[in-house]
Amino acid sequence: MGNRRIEMHQYRQAIHRMRQGESDRAIAKAGLIGRRKCAAIRALAEVKGWLDSGPLPDDRQLFVVIEGGRKPKVCQACVTEPYQEQIRQWVGEGVQATTIHRALVSQLGFSGSYSSVRRMVRRIRGESPKATCVLDFAPGEAAQVDFGKGPTITDVFTGAVIKTWIFVMTLCFSRHMYAEIVTDQKVETWLACHRRAFEFFGGVTGKLIIDNPKCAITRACYTDPDVQRSYGELAEGYGFLISPCPVRDPKKKGRVEAGVKYVKNSFVPLRSFRTLTDANEQLTGWVLQEAGNRIHGTTRQRPLEMFAATEKHFLKPLPDVPVEIAVWTRVKLHGNCHVQFEKACYSAPYQLVHRELMLKATDTTVKLYYEHNLVATHVRLKHPGQRSTVDEHMPPEALAYKMQDPQWCLKQAEQVGLNCHRLIDTLFADRVLDNLRAAQGVIRLSKKYGAERLEAACRRALHFDNVKYRTVKSILHQGLDQVPLFEPPNVIPLAAAYAGAGRFLRRQVCRQGGVR
Repeated sequence: MGNRRIEMHQYRQAIHRMRQGESDRAIAKAGLIGRRKCAAIRALAEVKGWLDSGPLPDDRQLFVVIEGGRKPKVCQACVTEPYQEQIRQWVGEGVQATTIHRALVSQLGFSGSYSSVRRMVRRIRGESPKATCVLDFAPGEAAQVDFGKGPTITDVFTGAVIKTWIFVMTLCFSRHMYAEIVTDQKVETWLACHRRAFEFFGGVTGKLIIDNPKCAITRACYTDPDVQRSYGELAEGYGFLISPCPVRDPKKKGRVEAGVKYVKNSFVPLRSFRTLTDANEQLTGWVLQEAGNRIHGTTRQRPLEMFAATEKHFLKPLPDVPVEIAVWTRVKLHGNCHVQFEKACYSAPYQLVHRELMLKATDTTVKLYYEHNLVATHVRLKHPGQRSTVDEHMPPEALAYKMQDPQWCLKQAEQVGLNCHRLIDTLFADRVLDNLRAAQGVIRLSKKYGAERLEAACRRALHFDNVKYRTVKSILHQGLDQVPLFEPPNVIPLAAAYAGAGRFLRRQVCRQGGVR
């Protein structure tokens, strides 16, 4: 009791009792102040004339007289006084006291204790305390949106361990909320959660207060934040304004911050989830029953009742046609004439190789734009590693190799002639070498030399059993296709030329006695 704080009204009651003639012992037994303190107050009251008839002194007069003589507590941070300006600067930058002490020791040779630095930091922070005010919102004016860490779910069917996030949208007026458990914070997940939240509420608020996630804000800034293009189009479609909070200032959306904590602390614990779908079914039921019908700590009303009675009628109606959810992103066209999105590949014209394109992805399609012009459209691929290729996007040489397959080569060779068809068929019969390019080259020779000469060149190559592309090309280049394969009829046959006796031939006698 000796160190307890005595309030001014207690001093005034003690003076009133003194006027009534009570002794110091009686006043002390009443528990107001001790006997020594009572004696000191009685002496002071006699000097000030407070024991006479008249109004009792108010709290301010008592404080000036009684507390005015006390010396204020002196901060024990005298050793930090030379470093006060530097400490003040670091405190303004948000540096912690432990970091400040470590920097003073290592950089400025400070020899004081951490406690002295902590006292100085407290004194500086006390000079400009941070004050806040509660913002009031009209029905349907705004909603606040945020993500929070969700439960880890083990799928009972696949055994997969799924790490999750909780998406929460809280209406600022009624505190009614929409919550959903998702597996990521991608742009398309963010947009899809917004659509389902609006459908859950049956309308749209005039403004959405959000943090600065990458799925919504590409560049966070206090005055000029850059909005993700996909999120901006969704806002245009539904007709709401995007209101990002200042960087590192979550207090500007305290309603949804409290909502996320409420879901994490009230719904998640002591529950088991079989699958992600099961978790969301339980969460929706909990929002409509327990969370929606609780007495809210601030409004002292049930959020679901406030929403149904008032706020629901102030929401903007949903559009007649659901807003298309589209993800925009910059991609680069690689040397293989494909861009990559969500681990799948989509082709674009080869003339744009190594240039940046804008990709727009919906649930069903993927479109590529260059300088605001549509250059490619594909069906959205669902599995990683898949590839969607349009033949016209490939360079001519690659397209020719792809389109001019063996069946095409055989059909073209058949139109040239029988010998050309036999030569191409022989090329493809090779069991070691893939002769597709050679066959394509032979067919292309008809454009330069004509089908008739190519047929003759193939006939000559087959005659000499030299079935190669370079052989046919050499025959045509040298004009050998126009040279007959056999000698003219007026030439003496080789057998007839040596029918007589040769000059240097020996006469041989057979065993039977004949001459040969």
